[in-house]
Amino acid sequence: MVRESNFTKLCNTTTLLVVNDSYPGPEIRVHKGDTVFVNVHNQGNYSFTIHWHGVKQPRNPWSDGPEYITQCPIQPGTNFTHEIILSDEIGTLWWHAHSDWTRGSVHGAFIILPAENDTYPFPTPNADQTIILQSWYNGDYKQIIDDALAAGVAPRTADAYAINGHLGDTYGCPNDTIFLMEVESENIYLLRIINAAMNEEQFFTITNHTLIVVAQDASYVRMFTTDYIMISPGQTMDVLVIANQNVGQYYMAIRPFSDSAAQPSEFITTGVFQYTNSEGGLNASLIPLPAMNDTDAMLNFISQIRYANVSQNPTINVPADTDINRRLYIAIATNTMPCNTSECVSDSRFAASLNNVSFVSPRIDILQAYYRNITGVFTQDFPFTPPVFYDFTGNLTDFNTEAGEGTRAIVVNYGDAVEMVLQTTQLGAGGSHPIHLHGFSFYWVGIGTGNFNNETDPSTYNLVDPPLINTVHSPAAGWVALRFFANNPGVWYMHCHFERHSSWGMSTVLIVRNGTTTETSMRPPPSTMPRCPGT
Repeated sequence: MVRESNFTKLCNTTTLLVVNDSYPGPEIRVHKGDTVFVNVHNQGNYSFTIHWHGVKQPRNPWSDGPEYITQCPIQPGTNFTHEIILSDEIGTLWWHAHSDWTRGSVHGAFIILPAENDTYPFPTPNADQTIILQSWYNGDYKQIIDDALAAGVAPRTADAYAINGHLGDTYGCPNDTIFLMEVESENIYLLRIINAAMNEEQFFTITNHTLIVVAQDASYVRMFTTDYIMISPGQTMDVLVIANQNVGQYYMAIRPFSDSAAQPSEFITTGVFQYTNSEGGLNASLIPLPAMNDTDAMLNFISQIRYANVSQNPTINVPADTDINRRLYIAIATNTMPCNTSECVSDSRFAASLNNVSFVSPRIDILQAYYRNITGVFTQDFPFTPPVFYDFTGNLTDFNTEAGEGTRAIVVNYGDAVEMVLQTTQLGAGGSHPIHLHGFSFYWVGIGTGNFNNETDPSTYNLVDPPLINTVHSPAAGWVALRFFANNPGVWYMHCHFERHSSWGMSTVLIVRNGTTTETSMRPPPSTMPRCPGT
């Protein structure tokens, strides 16, 4: 049940749209391969949708959830039952609202345990603990972005960050609570870490303890040890930690990472990793977090992530060079566009784009329009290369920053082997982007700095054990290369998981045509799909 509820943090009471009166929302626990039915009741003041982040939903885009992409919103006073079909996902995913900025308060963990009689490919933990990293705003999340879009300005930065709804002890309000995880000496704990923050990548650490990364985005990775992790909005990571230090209380902490000129709020938010029967206090000066702009720390961490060749993972199936028959080179940018309403604070407004197309959300969902051949909702002509080639990662001070608007889809055939190179640019504030593709996990096969060179850079690809993920960190002034087989028919959203960028149009839609058989074609829609307003 989704409705408004009051929460007091930073010595301020805020009304939020939440699920079952809780922030974060309830955790869903299932087993690998299950099919799950979730009935979403909207008892709030405005409409929204729910997305099951990282669930591939084979042949079933109808329950994927992004507003006006695969469904119209669930109106106040109505409900909609999602059929969530799991396949090879294993580990930690999450669910969140996918309308405006409502995901800031409407989200929760979606835990996929091993199938019955299956095991973990690492030492069996004594217990697990979900850790959700969040952005806290004093105010209604939807109203914050609505006001910013109307004025053409950037939305304000977060007032605080939270761990499982707790702001910790660094913000100065005596009534704020701190997240406490109690542990037993020598036990092994599996931390299921989810970055649900709105616009902030985050470093995470536990003082004096080693973290062992074992999974990302519901796929096992080769285990490696680290003092910290860097996790982007949308991403999930499974991390083992052994309670093998002296009995006591140790800080866990987060601090944002940013390589953009548009800096997030630089706060450290704390939790406590507390041994049973421990006494004594905590020392904040001992928190070993990298600096907010420590690009080397970010790269050192993500470069260690590799696919794990274990029986619990799907058999690795990276498209080979000779397989690729659809290549996309996509320039990611923040832009401007004319602003000419009475609420505008200047004659230009912030925008964002992929290949200079700033996505415009239609009023009838694209999936329905595609399935029923409704014209005038979208076009099938998203450019496979940038319309203008320029020095993407150079000095663009005098470059034309305007983008064009459109609802333009990428269309591929069932079974196509797709290579997608995402090129970040220095337009606007520059910086990294966490790009999420619905309906798929993809192999992250390459990363580099500067402008992508299609003759020399592919020689650096990792086609042996690239990680299988659903949200990729595309670094500032650089590029990433992704490969996957388009084996899931339907309409699938692709967007930046910084909410301000998605709100400005940094998104597109991937349409995978049906194959030649029933098993390679979309399922028909359920009769209970929410109706679009005015239809």
